[in-house]
Formats: sequence, structure tokens, C-alpha cells
Amino acid sequence: MNTIVERMTGEEFLRLYGDRDGFELADGHLVRLPMPGFEHGEICGNAYFLIREFVKPRRLGRVFTNDPFIRTRTNPAGFRGADVVYISYESLPETTATPKGSFTPPLELAIEVRSPFDSLAELADKASEYLSAGVKVVLVLDPEVESAAIYRLDENPLRLHNGDELTLPDILPGFAVPVKRFFE
Repeated sequence: MNTIVERMTGEEFLRLYGDRDGFELADGHLVRLPMPGFEHGEICGNAYFLIREFVKPRRLGRVFTNDPFIRTRTNPAGFRGADVVYISYESLPETTATPKGSFTPPLELAIEVRSPFDSLAELADKASEYLSAGVKVVLVLDPEVESAAIYRLDENPLRLHNGDELTLPDILPGFAVPVKRFFE
């Protein structure tokens, strides 16, 4: 991850980078994210598909992919682009237009897929930032070891491996998927 020393406000970030891939704003600093590659894209697609196939038929909410901006801080400003996001109709009513630009939590789920350049410490920090902003659950998928870590506010992360089943009863009651399906 390349942090660019330049500081900027959230409004400046959205104006200059809000429609460009590969940038986030962390603690008021511009961060350039290298392109993560095909494996990352496939796992993001799997995560989107698995969540969406559960959410849509039940009319529970909306599922987004491709780094929708989530406002994580105001001063200093922070905008993160999660790989996959689930927002319930309770948080974003079905009759409300799809957000343009960024979304300020609360929202139910942010999913991050570990890229070749991500450290586990950076992903844990990012998960903490999402949770502090009002995201209820953060799921970090690690293709290197085919594992999933589930983060919730004021709890230790729950780590699941290839043979385990992932459930999210607090935000998606009835959802149950073998962890290995995210990596197939």
C-alpha cells in the first residue's frame, strides 16, 4: 500500500478521486492501492455471488462490489473501498435511490479480500476502522490460507478455515456457506 503524504479533506478526496479506482483516504492521507489481480477478482466475485444469492430472493437489502466508498471518519477524513458490501433495507430503504459517491454507515457487512500486497495487520486495522464507523460485521477473506476472519465491535475476530461453515446470524439469519466456497 502506498500512502501519499498529501493531506486532504473528505470533500476534496471525493471531488478528485471519487470516481477513480485504486485510491482510498486514510486518516486524511491519500492511499494508492495497487491492482490486486485475477485471484482477488475471482474471490470478490464469489463473495458477491454468495451474499447476493441469499439476500435478493429474500428481499433483505442490496449487495455492492467494486470498491464502493464507505465514509469511515470525518476528521481526519477517511473513505475506504470495500470489496463487497451488504446494506439492509433497514439501513438503506428499498425505495431510496442507490447512493452516488459515498455511503456513511450504518451498514451490515463489509468484505475485504486480502491482496498480495496487504498485511494481516493492515487488514485488521481496516476492519477496526469499518467497525468504529458503524459497520456491524467485517469479513476478511485470505486466499493464501483459504480462511475467513469475522470481526465484530468489541469482540476478538473469529477465524474460520476451509473445512468450516460461515454463518452470520446477527445480520443474515439462515445464511450458511462452507468457507471453501469463497475460494473455489
